[in-house]
Amino acid sequence: MAKHASTDQISLPTDYERIGGAPAVSAVVDQFYQRLLDDPTLTGFFTHTDLPRLKRHQVLLISQVLGGPAEYSGRELGHAHEGLKITNEDFKRVVHHLVDTLRHNHVEEEIIGRVGEALAATEKDVVDANAS
Repeated sequence: MAKHASTDQISLPTDYERIGGAPAVSAVVDQFYQRLLDDPTLTGFFTHTDLPRLKRHQVLLISQVLGGPAEYSGRELGHAHEGLKITNEDFKRVVHHLVDTLRHNHVEEEIIGRVGEALAATEKDVVDANAS
């Protein structure tokens, strides 16, 4: 009688693996930041930013969110966005750009939905309640 693998031994690919791993995440992050810099409403947030460093952190964070390597060690989101006066509308524009970038790269809607859920959970840490 043949042995069958138990369901405990079967591992499904993570979202990170499904989209193509590190090269895909890096490409998405590059395109995403280009969209943010091209958006006249958002570009000002990046005036005094070390963009290569920010992109590296974003690659690590998105990789972790997608089930890839858990290597993000940047500042907490609330601290990193403190004093930027980010409004709910700014946050929504950023999410829109990320979703569009993911779709442009043919990421499955199911995965985009999970990324969206993760982003929604960060809104309270990113948006400045006093921003107008």
